[in-house]
Amino acid sequence: MITPVLLCGGSGTRLWPLSRKSYPKQFVPLVGEETLFQASARRVVAPDYAAPLVLTNSDFRFIVTEQLAGIGIDPGAILIEPEGRNTAPAVLAAALWVEKTDPDGLMLVAPSDHVVPDAPAFRAAVETGAEAARAGKLVTFGITPDHAETGYGYLELAEAPDMSAPAAMDLLRFVEKPDAATAEDYVASGRHLWNAGIFLFSVRAILDAFRAHAPDLIAPVSAAVEAGRPDLGFLRLDPGAWAGAESISIDYAVMERAGNLAVVPYGAGWSDLGGWDAVWRASGPDENGVATSGPTTAIDCTNTLLRSEDEGLQLVGLGLENIIAVAMPDAVLVADASRAQDVKQVVSALKAKGAGQAETFPRDHRPWGWFDCLALGDRFQVKRIVVHPGAALSLQSHHHRAEHWIVVQGTAQVTIDENVKLVSENESVFIPLGARHRMENPGKVPMVLIEVQTGAYLGEDDIVRYEDVYARG
Repeated sequence: MITPVLLCGGSGTRLWPLSRKSYPKQFVPLVGEETLFQASARRVVAPDYAAPLVLTNSDFRFIVTEQLAGIGIDPGAILIEPEGRNTAPAVLAAALWVEKTDPDGLMLVAPSDHVVPDAPAFRAAVETGAEAARAGKLVTFGITPDHAETGYGYLELAEAPDMSAPAAMDLLRFVEKPDAATAEDYVASGRHLWNAGIFLFSVRAILDAFRAHAPDLIAPVSAAVEAGRPDLGFLRLDPGAWAGAESISIDYAVMERAGNLAVVPYGAGWSDLGGWDAVWRASGPDENGVATSGPTTAIDCTNTLLRSEDEGLQLVGLGLENIIAVAMPDAVLVADASRAQDVKQVVSALKAKGAGQAETFPRDHRPWGWFDCLALGDRFQVKRIVVHPGAALSLQSHHHRAEHWIVVQGTAQVTIDENVKLVSENESVFIPLGARHRMENPGKVPMVLIEVQTGAYLGEDDIVRYEDVYARG
């Protein structure tokens, strides 16, 4: 049995403003209708595969379950990392967890924010590597490069692979991200593949590799797994033990030190969407090199990406060349395409200015649904709130604001102190300052309401929770 392990904790700052710390790129439909995370999960659903095991953080746990439910996939365990410690502790935690139920099985470890258009071809490549993995090899997957990319690390082979009949091959060495001239040489050699960061190995082999090459990780990660506590269907790894694990990648901790490595060449299409230039390529530019998404218009443009993420915002490019323009409701990026890998500098600059747009997504996703801000001014805020069928907000109160709720779709069950009532479409209710209140959606369709807040302070931290079905602190 192959247990897929989906790593789902990255922030994707090079795809700002669409990808941000509060809602990173794996949860966004960047290419196609499904999100990258959903496509990653669907790719590893097959008869010989176990339910996917997911590693994520506390902020994303309900997004993970909601998106998997949206495509009809029931996950295996969902392990909650108390803090990001890079990929080596995450992979080790997954291996220790899988060892409990399938010590002789294989693990397929993959990031959840990559584009792999041909799922059957990908599973065929996994099957190609399975024999080597069962024999004790640590298998990685190398992507046949179609251009001289400086944003990826490379895998060097002894000879050029035969892509007509790919087979697991010995790896000579890992190569760091090259400069442009070196990348050209790598592509010309035919012996260098992109490092996709996807791995296949047996549980026994990877645990032996950690013991041999990263023994200092064993104790803290084992303690974090053993002392982990169940929480609403998730397993929260123990924070104290987890904090003692070094923050290090699986490449540095194990792969670059191991001698039992193999590579399966893969040439059926792949991208890690590591920058807007990669999104432009994956979006299928037209004959002029123009790729568009959302309400956009391109006039006399070449080699340009135009993307609007707001149906009410028309993005128009006139006479643009080698430009990336991405418009969100609260932020717009305009960049030279050659600087796509430098977008993370924008995030750093905005954080230094204290701009909330650096990390906070305009739509705030919660376990019960989501809300966005329609207007914000002195002593008032207007929100649109969407509550999933059967979902409920916490029983709460506020010290500094009162609220008016107007239901525009569905029916809300509203609790105000001791009173409970149904509020239907076109009806409203007032929540006085300090009142204990809750809204629930008892219906079968999403419930939408407009909330008008008034008061001296309107921050999201002005919430006192008394009861919460989602066990938030």
